[in-house]
Amino acid sequence: MQVDVALLVQKYGGSSVATSERIRAVAERIHDSIQHGDRVAVVVSAMGDTTDELITAARRLSSRPRLREMDFLLSTGELVSAALLSMALHELGDDAVALSGPQAGIRTNGHYGRARITEIAPTRIRGELRGGCVPVMAGFQGLGPDGDIVTLARGTSDTSAVALGVALGVDRCEIYTDVEGVFTADPRIVPSARKLDVVIYDEMLEMAKLGARVMHPRAVEIAEHFGLPVVVRSSFSDAPGTQIVAESAVPIETMQRVRAIAHDLDVARVTVRGVSDRPGLAHALFQPLADRQINIDVILQNASDGGVTDVSFTVAETDLDTTLELIRPVAAEVGARDVAAATDLGKISIVGVGIQSTPGIAARMFGALSSAGINIQSITTSEIRLTCLVAAPDVARAAQRLHDEFDLESPS
Repeated sequence: MQVDVALLVQKYGGSSVATSERIRAVAERIHDSIQHGDRVAVVVSAMGDTTDELITAARRLSSRPRLREMDFLLSTGELVSAALLSMALHELGDDAVALSGPQAGIRTNGHYGRARITEIAPTRIRGELRGGCVPVMAGFQGLGPDGDIVTLARGTSDTSAVALGVALGVDRCEIYTDVEGVFTADPRIVPSARKLDVVIYDEMLEMAKLGARVMHPRAVEIAEHFGLPVVVRSSFSDAPGTQIVAESAVPIETMQRVRAIAHDLDVARVTVRGVSDRPGLAHALFQPLADRQINIDVILQNASDGGVTDVSFTVAETDLDTTLELIRPVAAEVGARDVAAATDLGKISIVGVGIQSTPGIAARMFGALSSAGINIQSITTSEIRLTCLVAAPDVARAAQRLHDEFDLESPS
């Protein structure tokens, strides 16, 4: 009987390698794949809350640590995980080698804390695989043009894994986390949320952008561009997980409905008030943010009153301090009255291919929120999602109400 074998990249998140016991369990899972005949390259995150602990340690010593030293510091978390997992594999009789991102051939554009992968030269990893060894690569990091080690954005070890999978031409990339796949909502705030067996790339991309933590948006973009099959699974069970696939692989009857509710509490709103409404205003405000790789989302410009307007936009709350540092000088240059910020906000979104072209979807969303007494502060849309900005305390209630409104507990 012929056994199907595969070339795989398996990525294990921080919760999956949070303790010695969990690292042993991950090693046993990898060992089982090897016994099956698969060739496996592994990417790991830092253990548990290690990255947050390193950030806290840095801030005890410096109120404004230099970005280069922060990247040097934060890269160590993944190195520890890679070394410990390799040791656990050795104990099971498997050959394994821990590699940093640079050792694995990860090259980046060098932006500290927000680097993007520009190239992968996986010569070392290919050689280890050919020799029957399991390469265990530290995620979230790579080499900058000047030879410094740099980190990618937070939560990007899966980006490292997907990019490595593309470079190696693997059969699939398996993302292991602490949940059994992608759900119709966050089960922590919507207990009736249901696991989806299949999600298309575009839906997963929007969900990732809107706060779903199972994959980073950049990882989804790379997988979609290269058509790499991805599965999201739990490292704590043998459940089959959720497949992330191309739109052509999904039955047409699922394409004209809301598929999931996404929420995000990492939201801050910045308002530039009393600014002259003239050509070039938006470019002047947003170009400095683009230069620092800061993403903006919900943008609202009030109707001009006497040639003066207000411009509001949202960023991640973690980017707020940097955003204000960049925006305030520009606001002064364009003659704005002042710059205000608010952090007591959240985003609630419905996601599904065909939302924009399906009559009545928006009305149902707004009606459901209204019936729950939830005020909508602003709205933004795309082809497959509709997002409302609401008060942060209302987000969980809004998620549950919309999940009920669109009957997401019931299978398609």
